[in-house]
Amino acid sequence: MLTEERRALVAALQDFCRRECGTREQRAELTGGGRHAHNAGFYGKLAEAGYLGISIPEEYGGAGGDLFDLCLLHEELYRGMAPVHAIGSTHTVAGVLKRFGNEDQKKAVLGGIAGGAPMSISISEPEAGSDAANISCRATKVDGGYRIDGLKTWCSAADHATGGILVVVRTGRGDKPQHGLTMLLVPSDAPGLTIKPIETMGGPLVNDLYFTDVFVPESDLVGVEGQAWPQLMAGLNGERLVAAAEALGMAERTLEDLLSYVKERKQFGKAIGSFQAVRHRIADLVIEVEASKALTYSTVGAVIENSRPVEEIVRLTSVTKVKLTETAKTVALEGVQLMGGYGYAVEYGMEAHLREAIAPTIYAGTNEIQREVISSTLGLR
Repeated sequence: MLTEERRALVAALQDFCRRECGTREQRAELTGGGRHAHNAGFYGKLAEAGYLGISIPEEYGGAGGDLFDLCLLHEELYRGMAPVHAIGSTHTVAGVLKRFGNEDQKKAVLGGIAGGAPMSISISEPEAGSDAANISCRATKVDGGYRIDGLKTWCSAADHATGGILVVVRTGRGDKPQHGLTMLLVPSDAPGLTIKPIETMGGPLVNDLYFTDVFVPESDLVGVEGQAWPQLMAGLNGERLVAAAEALGMAERTLEDLLSYVKERKQFGKAIGSFQAVRHRIADLVIEVEASKALTYSTVGAVIENSRPVEEIVRLTSVTKVKLTETAKTVALEGVQLMGGYGYAVEYGMEAHLREAIAPTIYAGTNEIQREVISSTLGLR
């Protein structure tokens, strides 16, 4: 599936990352010593190179690529340890706008994304995490638009979202909890909106959003009022696969760094990678990463071709998201173990790989929820 054009894309991305964030010193400068996962300057360079619009239609300033191109972009950026925390939420919003945005929204938002404006999407609330249909943050219809009141939480990259935040709010009720949900585009600097970063083991990656009488004009309604749930569901397959591609990049980079260490670190007069106990564990990790990569590419191809039953595609994307994120975590855990005390040391970076690999098992639908999806497609309800 890697055509010559895509191989060239991968090579160009790898070269970009080596040049712009290839050394520990460069990454430390870009991230404040590992404190911040997103750098606006670096992100702007990606936009200038045309990478951020890779899956944006050409008429809106993008390259017109498909899901495979988008996954390759995310894989290589995460493999290169690029400080682009906002890119995942940005391309999730892009997918929603491509499917449901009106022409004015597409021109403004998709063009902005291609030009380097990060976006965020806000769904979760204190009582609506995996149970996303339980959203209570309210948008009341008023003359000319909506007024939002309530609290959202765990919102990735909202503090970087110069392009705005796509917020899922409740505008009504229906027979089921997911009825009456609506998508609204909200500027990150809207009067009445307070964004408060949440400290995590990886730094301030997510945010609480406090809405107090925030006005949103009707022109910023995305899709159809009350139809946010099916609009969200329409993009889940792609979102899971982008998360899987990011985890693949993490796993590949972690394995590369671990290999370098076991080839250089000596005990008992020789490199520890020469000991059977170590080299067999490394071999097992290579098997996992290679198998996971094949699964990712195969599933992306199946989604693009759309040649399988819908239920099978849903199962495949959930399987891929779980497998890849669990693989990334496994490789990082093994890396810490095989490096011993150095695996814990900040200087060597393996502990950072582990911290980064934990989060993907939670976002884009927790792996527990993905297992529920998988089992339900097998008739196990």
